[in-house]
Amino acid sequence: RITVISTGICTDNIDIVVNELDAIANIDLKTRTEKKEHRTLNLIRIGTSGALQKNIPVDTFLMSTRSIGFDGLLNFYEGRYTISDPDFEFAFKYHVDWKRNLAAPYVVDASSELMEKMEGEKILKGINISAPGFYGPQGRRLRLPLADPQLNDKIESFELNGQKITNYEMESSAIYGLSKLLGHNAITLCAIIANRIRDEYSKDYKPVIKELIKLVLEKITK
Repeated sequence: RITVISTGICTDNIDIVVNELDAIANIDLKTRTEKKEHRTLNLIRIGTSGALQKNIPVDTFLMSTRSIGFDGLLNFYEGRYTISDPDFEFAFKYHVDWKRNLAAPYVVDASSELMEKMEGEKILKGINISAPGFYGPQGRRLRLPLADPQLNDKIESFELNGQKITNYEMESSAIYGLSKLLGHNAITLCAIIANRIRDEYSKDYKPVIKELIKLVLEKITK
């Protein structure tokens, strides 16, 4: 069975969606008690994203092997450190000089099972950042000045054990984190519709998204 959901933007909406999907699957809504048998869901996010590395072309597909949450959502749940990567988090915070007044970033891996299922010649791999906003949190400026105008440059230059941060989006960290805590599988695949470093943008991203949707459906229905 395949269910399609429009979640809305950002991790606050994901908090509602993932918790309530889990409730439908694993809570008896009549007795309001947890079901004896756990049901595992496969949550696949398909979306758009902006690249943070020069070598990632516009109009390509990128699978996020892990996600960095700038949103702080997972810090409100017990067990956050059992599913995250504290060494990566420490190295990242040190490299970018993470400010103490910001929410502590968390790093969670995608489902290895779904990653294996989604692999293919057309699919690039990388690490995304889930930002808690579209403008300032992703280094965009209109009238308000940024607290750290160099943050994106520092993100681009960060590397740990051959791993680089490849793209911005706004949902995956919560999907990955909540799914891990609740015993579900999660993966994100995005169409790269902009390269923020090269200042390049897709001329028409809608056909690219349609192609990605078809590709994902083919892989999950095999």
